[in-house]
Amino acid sequence: MSSDLFLAGMRKVVGAVSVITTTSNDGDPRGLTATSVCSLSAEPPSLIACVNRKTWVAQFVPDSGVFAVNVLSQGQEAIARTFAGQTSLAASDRFSVGEWETRTTGVPIAKGALASFECKLEQIIDHTTHVILIGQVVETVLGNGHSLVYLDGSFASFPRPSSAA
Repeated sequence: MSSDLFLAGMRKVVGAVSVITTTSNDGDPRGLTATSVCSLSAEPPSLIACVNRKTWVAQFVPDSGVFAVNVLSQGQEAIARTFAGQTSLAASDRFSVGEWETRTTGVPIAKGALASFECKLEQIIDHTTHVILIGQVVETVLGNGHSLVYLDGSFASFPRPSSAA
């Protein structure tokens, strides 16, 4: 099977847009935009994030032992584009877009995100061009708004369905 056909098929899958962040041992922050994030277990709270092994995030996480997954809201498309490399900003300069704070683990957390999950690294699994980060969630911060999603090469937002009475 061709990878082009596989990629075309995966572009049809809607994905929540997240920015995965971490820091070097010296506290230098890095991040990247990703849609390959999912829950792993509720007991203990754990999640999976898949990142290209050539990224700074993949290189810093093994030493720092921590990372965060920031699930972006509709108003944070500029953050998503910046951390996807769609602007001229690179490395820690990307954190000049949006508002950021640090909490429990010391990694950057996006203010205004729908949810931010700070994780302690539990395991890394190598698989071809990517690594799978398995993290135990040590803190969750919840926000409000509509989800920013990625579908067929574009960012979009969908409002939450109204609750049935």
